[in-house]
Amino acid sequence: MISAHYGNSHCTLSFPSCQLLRGYFSDILVSTGNRLRIMMTVTTFLISFPPYSHAEVSESGSSVNGVEGRSPVPPPDTHSNGSGKNSIVVSASEKRSFYSRIPPLAKSASNEVRRLSSKDYSEAKIGNLFELYKDQHCDLILSEGIENLCRDLDVKPEEFKVLVLAWKFGAETMCKFSRREFVSGCKALRADSIKGIQSKFSEMLLEVQDPEKFKDFYRFTFKFGLDADSGQRILPSEMAVLLWSLVFSQREPSVLKRWLAFLDGHPHIRGIPRDTWNMFLNFTEAVGDDLGSYDDTEAWPSLFDDFVEYENDQLNQNISKDHKEESD
Repeated sequence: MISAHYGNSHCTLSFPSCQLLRGYFSDILVSTGNRLRIMMTVTTFLISFPPYSHAEVSESGSSVNGVEGRSPVPPPDTHSNGSGKNSIVVSASEKRSFYSRIPPLAKSASNEVRRLSSKDYSEAKIGNLFELYKDQHCDLILSEGIENLCRDLDVKPEEFKVLVLAWKFGAETMCKFSRREFVSGCKALRADSIKGIQSKFSEMLLEVQDPEKFKDFYRFTFKFGLDADSGQRILPSEMAVLLWSLVFSQREPSVLKRWLAFLDGHPHIRGIPRDTWNMFLNFTEAVGDDLGSYDDTEAWPSLFDDFVEYENDQLNQNISKDHKEESD
């Protein structure tokens, strides 16, 4: 407790703290031009004030800077404890009002990190799922297992969804899943059951709509169609036609049907090299419906030159035929 005297005025300041103060300070007399006398006396007693915020102290006028012109804060209610000393009485409402102002504890950062990094799939369940479909004689899911898996997933092996699933699994060969491919693919999907994989189909179909993702998916399809066991490096035309029809089944280029008809009508074209496969995606984006924007001076595969020439010849023949019919 601090007592300050200025002339006939007297005010008492109480500090909001909870500590045991012991000691004694002698009277200090200071004489100035205004004859200001400050006496500080500290007596031995136990202070048990309820804690207040600094903002409340300032607003109530108990701040040291706010002594002048304000009424001092009245001391808390006291009563005698029988020892000749006064003890502080704190009402229940004061305690409730204080604790209600304590902000809620922030969530532990380490707990939040653990929650986000926790797995929502089981590697053991993924392994058991692979065992369910793998071949009895080798550690692979082969054609029969793929058919059973597709049946349980409620899809057909020739569906676009299955090709996307193979892309997500990083399958190297058609009609075959290795343990590594299956386990890593399920972990990437964060799925450890048939229902879990089924629930991811919509996300996979949405992902492949992204142009860059579709480009990667499109290029994957060429390698997926090769017979890796025989060391095949050129995709047979029949397989290329099937895969082009499948990979573009969700968004078909206007030139696709004519391109596939051209390949079917020219059986001497027995295979599609990787470069021709990859460039065909650029070709569909560069040419218009009538192939009028095709520039044969650019570095296109020669097969594209043959296709455009064939289409132009077909167009000229149709025009000549129409003129002849009109003249007759």
